[in-house]
Amino acid sequence: MSLLSLPFSMPSLSISPPVTPSYLIRLVDPRVPFTIKQHIVEPLLNRTFAVPLAEGEFDALEGRRISLTIADLGVTLSLTLESQRLILCREKGEATIRGGWREFLCLATRREDPDSLFFQRRLIIEGDTELGLTLKNLLDGCEEGLAQGRLGELLLGLERLVRKE
Repeated sequence: MSLLSLPFSMPSLSISPPVTPSYLIRLVDPRVPFTIKQHIVEPLLNRTFAVPLAEGEFDALEGRRISLTIADLGVTLSLTLESQRLILCREKGEATIRGGWREFLCLATRREDPDSLFFQRRLIIEGDTELGLTLKNLLDGCEEGLAQGRLGELLLGLERLVRKE
């Protein structure tokens, strides 16, 4: 009897690509309820920007909406300012800053000059350009960048994962 006539079939061998953090984010983000995103994102942002918020530096965003779109992950976060607090909102922003997650990571950790990221069109402002530039300038004015506190720990952890991808 030959192997070809045996009554069982050979399992097909398929090699699946390694699971990367970006793959997991694309898979999980659409399934995370909005309220959970709010409970994660809002405290991080409001702690990170506590001083500039208290000093009124974000007042130009009051009642306005701006979106941050991390295109290669399929993630969009829209923010507004209410009573000196950054709030995640469901509505699309009047302006959108769009780019890849590596570009946003460079912006947040100040690994690259923010102006360079925009001039090289690695980060793009769409919609209300003046509002987008206002946010860019606010972020640029944060001397230590976003890499501080819990948000900083998270960003630096992501940066380590980036090097492995």
